[in-house]
Amino acid sequence: MHVQVGSSSLVIDTGPDFRQQMLREDVKRVDAVLFTHEHKDHTAGLDDIRPFNFYQQGDIPIFGRKAVLEQIQREYAYIFNDKKYPGVPQVTCVEIDGDPFHFQGIAIIPIPVLHYKLPVLGFRIGNFSYITDANLIPESSYALLEGTEVLVLNALQKEAHISHFTLEEAIAEAQKIGAKKTYFTHISHRLGEHHEVEKILPEGIHLAYDGLKLSL
Repeated sequence: MHVQVGSSSLVIDTGPDFRQQMLREDVKRVDAVLFTHEHKDHTAGLDDIRPFNFYQQGDIPIFGRKAVLEQIQREYAYIFNDKKYPGVPQVTCVEIDGDPFHFQGIAIIPIPVLHYKLPVLGFRIGNFSYITDANLIPESSYALLEGTEVLVLNALQKEAHISHFTLEEAIAEAQKIGAKKTYFTHISHRLGEHHEVEKILPEGIHLAYDGLKLSL
């Protein structure tokens, strides 16, 4: 997920196809990466930030919970070696928890959710909120979502799942949050064909797709 706020270019998670996404969307700059959690399908593209290091001539801060940053430091140990091989990604780890923080003047609100038993952070920037890999939103987090105008929320499949919202559950959550527009992401082939699922979604709720662009 790429979020452009003024001249600041933020990325939420670096999935396995991060490089392809950045090339496809012609993203020229990455000022920071926000990590929702430590699962590999959300961190596997981190190595591909190195071209941005080269062009920007500097480290890129990566924000995440302590456990997330520790996992990244284990999986990408070569990035953090005292004696670095030339050309490895250059990052600065910034630990966050549930408290709001600022980056380049942008207010960012972490939204704690649960992915089965794993704590995950969604993020709110202005009137935009992003939640992926969740099957439970704690009651205290709904207050952080009040006034959201555009919501991105995970909806994996129609059948029950141990750690993701089903389509029915995601619809219920979207209606409870009450954003003007909601887009479902992290969807699997088990959800069905895009055009067929779109027909059964309530007004204001849609399926996201590769290359989707939203303006606020």
